[in-house]
Amino acid sequence: MKDSVLVLGAGRSGIEAAHFILGMGQAVILYDGDETKDPAAVRKQLENEGGIESTAFDRLSFILGELKREALETMSYAVISPGIPLDAPFLSVLTEADVPVISEIELGYRYEKGEVIGITGTNGKTTTTSLVGAIMQARLTEEGAFIAGNIGIPYTREVVKSTEKSVSVLELSSFQLETIRDFHPHVSAILNITPDHLNRHHTMENYEAAKERITMNQTADDFCVLNYDDPRLRTFAENCPARVIFFSSREALADGYFLADGSLYYSLDGEPEHLIDTKELNLVGRCNYENVLAAIACCEAMCVPRDLILETVRTFKAVPHRIEFVAEKNGVRYYNDSKGTNPDAAIQGILAMERPTVLIGGGYDKGSEYDDWVRLFPGRVKKLILIGATKEKIAECCEKYGFRDYVFKETFKDAFYAAKSYAESGDAVLLSPACASWGMFNNYEERGDLFKELTLREEA
Repeated sequence: MKDSVLVLGAGRSGIEAAHFILGMGQAVILYDGDETKDPAAVRKQLENEGGIESTAFDRLSFILGELKREALETMSYAVISPGIPLDAPFLSVLTEADVPVISEIELGYRYEKGEVIGITGTNGKTTTTSLVGAIMQARLTEEGAFIAGNIGIPYTREVVKSTEKSVSVLELSSFQLETIRDFHPHVSAILNITPDHLNRHHTMENYEAAKERITMNQTADDFCVLNYDDPRLRTFAENCPARVIFFSSREALADGYFLADGSLYYSLDGEPEHLIDTKELNLVGRCNYENVLAAIACCEAMCVPRDLILETVRTFKAVPHRIEFVAEKNGVRYYNDSKGTNPDAAIQGILAMERPTVLIGGGYDKGSEYDDWVRLFPGRVKKLILIGATKEKIAECCEKYGFRDYVFKETFKDAFYAAKSYAESGDAVLLSPACASWGMFNNYEERGDLFKELTLREEA
């Protein structure tokens, strides 16, 4: 009888999934390819999570090293951590044994009692999810609105609080969407699709398909918010199973939400209605105006009163690490855009600057191309400080376009203090790396936190 759940990966995501499944009364086999993992230490991590009976851990066992076919006979399904690629060799054993592989998002959805808003895209997911979540929390003060997913809060941790009247607002990565099966948001949003994670997905077609899976179970009774300015998404709209709502920061739409002349509008049948002026927002940059448009569209699709939406929009502040103003020191403004982990995101960071900018870039190589980013440097970037595995690759791209105002630094601290030395009163120092943080940091949050710490030191 197949009554156990296999959890793949004993990292943070795997620990969360295992804890949830044990709490739901099922047996868990936790697998990790690292034979040196200490089961006792992992068990201690799970026990420290709290919230479930100590007897639940009697249903926990481990497989370390090689995953063999005969070990899968009792597995009903497997939960995969987002960091494990679907073409990992050991997964072929699961395919042969006909063991379904799902994400933590799919696992959580199986216990969802309320409605779901799902938000994906290459850039802007965190800001949009946070804003939609804030609006829904203002609306559902008693019923409950929960923010989770790729934003850093496991869905399985929040879904246990769901009710028939609650709403879960989820940020969803392409990695998480690859293995959904029944996941069905009432409102979905795809904010944009630009090259990213091609070292994982291998082709843009695969990456696009992963993002578009967010709508796979939607029907004509549901809604999908799409960026009209993205030609891929305009094409996708033609076959989208949900009712499409467009937003645009570049065109005045006859039907949809758009930016024009410093204001946000909603139009129906060619009749535009003013919503809010961008000067009323705490967010800066075209990318953030797009995020606000998408958030308003999502919440109006959920029948939230417009007055409440706009009231929340006016007070909402930028999420940490996304074009986040840190401080002004000696006339220099410091901005933390550590979440700019790909060239398109970093482009938005550059475009949001209204001062000559000293830019810190570089990091882990995800297989990105930097041409579009580098072409923006002349007249905007007065000095580029490069770090990490991609520094030579980015420098070669700079040379190709005649931009030679760059220097290499070995450590992040060296890069920060170099940027500080080049910046003069009236300039900006911007951390917007266009690369992931891995290899130098555990995540972009750690990188951004160090930037903020260095900025706020007295000597900065």
